Amino acid sequence: MSITAASTSTQPAGKPITVGVADLSVAKGPGVNIVTHALGSCIGVTIYDPSTNVGGMLHFMLPDSKINADKADGNPAMFADTGIPLLFKNAYELGAKKENLIVCAAGGAEVLADSGHFKIGSRNRTVLRKIFWKNNVLLSADDTGGNQSRTLHLSLDDGRVAVRNRGMENVLWPI
Repeated sequence: MSITAASTSTQPAGKPITVGVADLSVAKGPGVNIVTHALGSCIGVTIYDPSTNVGGMLHFMLPDSKINADKADGNPAMFADTGIPLLFKNAYELGAKKENLIVCAAGGAEVLADSGHFKIGSRNRTVLRKIFWKNNVLLSADDTGGNQSRTLHLSLDDGRVAVRNRGMENVLWPI
């Protein structure tokens, strides 16, 4: 895990910041692009403040850190309940304001052939909405559920959020 805060000066020109599984990154643009791959049952969350060009992305794996407190302490981005607050906190530290944030999400699919036993994608989607509801955060757009893996992109030039799956790109924001 590498939780990073970056600015345009730390990103090589044209090279996106890649957020791995159980990872997050926040940055201040313009000129910064953030991407995460392989969002199956995991969920990618993007936030963007158009007034400051601050944005970030989280790729969390599991809904609840209570299943393993030691892992949550070592890697809070692994879990929704610890990673989401950390994503917002890091963005605020770079100047983002909650009232300006555009929030999008993708992933939460049921990609494992487990007969629906674990339903990790569904549980991730549920906890995401509960956390946002409790904190008065509205999703501007989402592409969640189904059974396909996704790649999520965020551009800090204009806040554009795009999801790619099966070779097709869908722009979530702006709509």
